[in-house]
Amino acid sequence: MHIAFLTPEYPHNRISHSAGIGSSIKNLAEQLVAKGHKVTIFVYSQDSSEVIDNHKISIHKIAYKKYPFFSWYFYRKSIQNYINQVIKKENIDLIEAPDWTGITAFMRLSAPVIIRLHGTDTYFCHLEKRTQKIKNFLVEKRALKRADYLISVSEFTAIKTKELFNLKKKIPVIYNGIDTHFFSNTPKNEIPNSLLYFGSIIRKKGVLELAQIFNHVITIIPEATLTLLGRDVKDIITGTSTLALFTDLLSEKAKKNVIHINNVPYTEVKNHIAAASVIVLPSFAEAFPMTWLEAMAMKKALVTSNIGWANELMIDRVTGFSENPKNHTKYAEKIVTLLSDADLKSKFGENAQMRIRTSFSLETIGAKNIDYYKQIIK
Repeated sequence: MHIAFLTPEYPHNRISHSAGIGSSIKNLAEQLVAKGHKVTIFVYSQDSSEVIDNHKISIHKIAYKKYPFFSWYFYRKSIQNYINQVIKKENIDLIEAPDWTGITAFMRLSAPVIIRLHGTDTYFCHLEKRTQKIKNFLVEKRALKRADYLISVSEFTAIKTKELFNLKKKIPVIYNGIDTHFFSNTPKNEIPNSLLYFGSIIRKKGVLELAQIFNHVITIIPEATLTLLGRDVKDIITGTSTLALFTDLLSEKAKKNVIHINNVPYTEVKNHIAAASVIVLPSFAEAFPMTWLEAMAMKKALVTSNIGWANELMIDRVTGFSENPKNHTKYAEKIVTLLSDADLKSKFGENAQMRIRTSFSLETIGAKNIDYYKQIIK
């Protein structure tokens, strides 16, 4: 098979940005190649256009083009034309795209189109209870309605998306997978009483709640530290730096024990995970987060949110603790429990790693995706 992915992000040093969607595509692409299939990646909205051969995966950077009017439409059509040329030349069997912003809404691609539900803008606005631009909703709905096939990374996301867009299509679920060989136990001295949050510094990830949670933690364990690993994002409500909003919520005592590290290469993330005592991921809006999979695969005890998708991955009091991030005191108490009980922390970490290896390994998830693609191509 020759499978193509259309995406705004992908982990590579010549591509400006990558997050969870990029990581999940990379994992799947590498598994497809390992099984003898061919993979092409189309990365749009880039600073330049070029083709990169990367370990049997062909990466096409597509530069963003601005038009005198309706750029959102004409840029999509230019992507369509470019991809159709490659489809014809390279005999691509099908193309997969994410649901975010409905990138395929006005495209007529000459191969079957799968949209994988990682979470639309409509979905995230619903979870965050904020107003959405009507154009975004209409474009995403058009893309989903026109897609040949839909697939979701979690049952929760599939159900919510069907409800929000009144979709009639069947939406099978194949969870994100993780490379359990790459994300495994890294021999590194763990820093006592250290907390790690990694991912974008953004409101929907519960970062502002985390500031108030850490204020409680620091009153009980004064030597506790919190590292934020990820890029700062402009806040959707105030239009200002989310990191600045986070800092303003910290007590004077807590401010001294917080470190922010901007984006690091994807290959270095696991070193930061390995060094942390406890991973804290209090997100309000996800589909099936790669950060959770990565931390669990590395045998780390987590304290996460308990919303929607969380119950499909985390098992409360088995693989870690799950709590509503708005319950600052309770969330902080669970962090303190893990920092104070090495045996419990170790037990949760072992359970978390075992859950990933048995249910979410790249081999298992990759095989499910390959079977699904083969059914479509037939």
